[in-house]
Amino acid sequence: MVVGHEQTTDLLFVALLSEGHVLLEGVPGTAKTLLAQAFAGSLALACKRIQFTPDLMPGDVVGANVYDFQSGRFALTRGPVFTQVLLADEINRTPPKTQAALLQGMQERCVTIDGQTHALDDCFTVIATQNPIEQEGTYPLPEAQLDRFLFKLAIGYPSLEDERVLVRLHGHRTAMPRMTEFGVAAVADAAFLREARGLLRDLRMADEVVDYVVNLARATRRHPALLCGVSPRAASMLATAARARALLDGRDFVLPDDVKELAPAAFGHRLVLSAGSEVEGATTAGVLREALEQVPAPR
Repeated sequence: MVVGHEQTTDLLFVALLSEGHVLLEGVPGTAKTLLAQAFAGSLALACKRIQFTPDLMPGDVVGANVYDFQSGRFALTRGPVFTQVLLADEINRTPPKTQAALLQGMQERCVTIDGQTHALDDCFTVIATQNPIEQEGTYPLPEAQLDRFLFKLAIGYPSLEDERVLVRLHGHRTAMPRMTEFGVAAVADAAFLREARGLLRDLRMADEVVDYVVNLARATRRHPALLCGVSPRAASMLATAARARALLDGRDFVLPDDVKELAPAAFGHRLVLSAGSEVEGATTAGVLREALEQVPAPR
């Protein structure tokens, strides 16, 4: 079904256990949407998709109170945000006011409609996609919204062998089959997810590992090439993700390697280069590599 992307799938599980959201970035046709739908199906989670467009309004995302002429009252029409996994397709194609409609849900697991707050499912997770090469008619996500995503994952082209397998499996049709035709079997459910999240809170993180996370975050704020380093929220999110990584590996303690492995996906999209360093060819990935090399990991 989805060929390759094993590491991305692994990090999606880490994010879900961490109660975090994920931004998938890649060129069209690299299975971003299919991956998100298959991921939700493998966990028996309800999944809804929003195709973000320039004319999409906030009410199209969260819903609205609509007047019912038969009852003479306003009734809430719930938007697609009321689900467990929300696929926000091409999120950078909609204006900021509609992008911002997701902020409260991503942070607080609730939305406010006409002054009344409505709770979202405790499994609510946003998997958003965007195209990195098409800039016309797009609205880049502001830093405040990027900071709500636990991971930003690059979806690249498949390897030679994976692409051969892909063409062999799907080279007899141009339309995407229905999800039911793929026969995705659920390996867990929402109850299992809630239980696993409960275990996450009890995982041990030594003070030395906590210091390592904090020192990495602070190193990005001091780097001369950066206008802005990562936030304290990013440091807390990385610590949570490291706990999830340990849990998926069957450990009840966090290793410094867990932090080091997840730092690029958790920190990379939060770094803002200064204008001068960007002109000189610096990259956020390069800056983060320097920070990981300079901050000693505990033994």
